[in-house]
Amino acid sequence: MRAQISVIVPTLDAEGALAACFGALMEGLEAGLIRELVVSDGGSSDATGAMAQAWGAEVVHGPASRGGQLKRGVATAQGEWLLILHADTVLAKGWTTAVSGHLAQKDRAAWFPLAFDQRGMAAALVSGWANLRSRAGLPYGDQGLLIHRKLYDAVGGYPDQPLMEDVAIAKALRGRLTMLDGLAVTSGSKYRAQGWMRRGGRNLWTLVRYGAGASPEALAQSYRK
Repeated sequence: MRAQISVIVPTLDAEGALAACFGALMEGLEAGLIRELVVSDGGSSDATGAMAQAWGAEVVHGPASRGGQLKRGVATAQGEWLLILHADTVLAKGWTTAVSGHLAQKDRAAWFPLAFDQRGMAAALVSGWANLRSRAGLPYGDQGLLIHRKLYDAVGGYPDQPLMEDVAIAKALRGRLTMLDGLAVTSGSKYRAQGWMRRGGRNLWTLVRYGAGASPEALAQSYRK
């Protein structure tokens, strides 16, 4: 069977994260699932682009806006299925089994349960909340998104906005999302630097403000301070 999946990774100064992210994708190449890797870069000042090309990725460039970067990445991709991943997300071994089992469900998108690259009570609490939120229909981008192109187009795809683009598409997919049997292991570096509860609370407050109508641009400005 022809490889069906285009993997799309938005990047911005992600040089240090790419080896782990791309290394985990080798399982998909060996299983005959991955057709191509598309990196949508937002103007990195490090060696992100060169490293991505060394791994065989096609690199597209444009302004730094995650929603816009994802739109450009999807527009470039040729696969029937799209697998959206963040650069600091590593799919746990065995992910291809879950993905292969989902490919018959073209009318449903899928996400992975979240785990962090660190153990401990704080990490468990934050990931537990994230997975509870996801089961309620709001997975975030660091949990990956596997979606058929026709379904992606039907819901309007990613909006060109700098933040909460993952929430926007999750809302558009409400009732058509399912959990995969696997793990998306993401970096806890920002949580460690800012404090697990502080960072988690900040994320929740950003979600509440977005739901109340705050603009993604204003949220992005305050989120990155």
